[in-house]
Amino acid sequence: MGLQEVWFILIAVLFIGYFVLEGFDFGVGMLMPVLGRRKDPNGDTRRRVVLNTIGPVWDGNEVWLITGGGALFAAFPEWYATLFSGFYLPLLIILVALIVRICAIEYRGKIDDDTWRRRCDWGIVFGSWVPAVLWGVAFANIVRGVDIDADKQVTSSLFDLLNPYALLGGLTTALVFALHGAVFLALKTADEVRTDAVELASRLAIPAVPVAGAFVLWTQLAHGKGWTWILVAIAAAALLGVVAFTRAEREGWAFLLTSIAVIATVALLFGSLFPNVMPSTLDAAYNLTIDNASSSPYTLKVMTWAAAFLTPVVLIYQGWTYWVFRQRISTKHIPPSIGLPLGRR
Repeated sequence: MGLQEVWFILIAVLFIGYFVLEGFDFGVGMLMPVLGRRKDPNGDTRRRVVLNTIGPVWDGNEVWLITGGGALFAAFPEWYATLFSGFYLPLLIILVALIVRICAIEYRGKIDDDTWRRRCDWGIVFGSWVPAVLWGVAFANIVRGVDIDADKQVTSSLFDLLNPYALLGGLTTALVFALHGAVFLALKTADEVRTDAVELASRLAIPAVPVAGAFVLWTQLAHGKGWTWILVAIAAAALLGVVAFTRAEREGWAFLLTSIAVIATVALLFGSLFPNVMPSTLDAAYNLTIDNASSSPYTLKVMTWAAAFLTPVVLIYQGWTYWVFRQRISTKHIPPSIGLPLGRR
C-alpha cells in the first residue's frame, strides 16, 4: 500500500468521524422545534436542554471537517481544486449555513428577548437542515461522477447536480442525521425530554430505514464493488437494530448502531469511489484518481509523520471531553440563561 492509498483512507476516516459526530449535532438542531414546542409553557427550557446536549462538543466535532478539508488540500490538491471549483455554490451554501448555525448557538442566550431567541432557534434549524441535505447531495455526485473535461474542470451545472440519485442521497443524510440526533438526545437527556426523544426516534426510523436502504442499495448496484456488499449488509443490519433497540428504550445500543450505520454508509461511498477521487461522466480518461490528483511523495511522507504524532493527541483530548460531559441533562439542570457560557445555559 502506497502513501496515496494511505491518505485516501485517512481522508475517508476524517469524513467518517465528521459525519458520525457532526451528524448528531445536525440532528439535534433539526429537531429543536419538535422537542421544544413554543406552545408548551416549558418550551424554552426544553429547547435549552436540547441545545445543551451538544454545547460542550459541537465546535470540537466541526474540527473533523476542517482537518478533512486541510488533508484533502495537502494530499490531493487536484481533487481539492476540481471539487471546490465545480461544487462552489453548494459548498458555499453549506458554509453560510454553518456560520449562521454557529452564530445562533453562541448568541442565543446573550439577549433576554423571546423574539431574539426565536430567530436564533430558526438559525440553528436552518444551519442544521441545509448541510444535512447538501452533504448527501455532494457526496452522491462525487461517487456518481460529474462532467469533468480534459482541463480537470467541472462543466456540470447546478441543476445537473440535482439528479435523482443525488437527491436520494440528500434525503438519506437528512433522515439518518435526524434519527442519529434523536437517539443521541434520548441518550443524553432525562425526564420528559428523554421520553419524547425516544418516541420521536421510533417515528423517524420508519422513513429513515427504507430511504437509507434504497440509497445504499442503489450505490452498491451502480457503483459498488464485490467487497462493499459487506458494508451494505452492515448498514442494513445496523439500521434494523436501531428500530429494535429504540423501541426497547436501549438508547445506548441504538446510538452505537446509528453510528455504525453512518460509518458503513460513508465507507461504502469511499469504497465505491476508489481508486478514483472524482470520476468524469464525459470520458474515463478524464477521471481524477489517487495517482494523478495527489501531491508529491515527499509531501505525503511529511504529512504522514505529522499525522502520526498529532492524531492521537486530538483523539485523546476529544475523548476526554465526551467523558467529562457524559451525564444526562434535564429541565431541572437549566439555570437562568443570561450571562452564562454555552454548556451551562
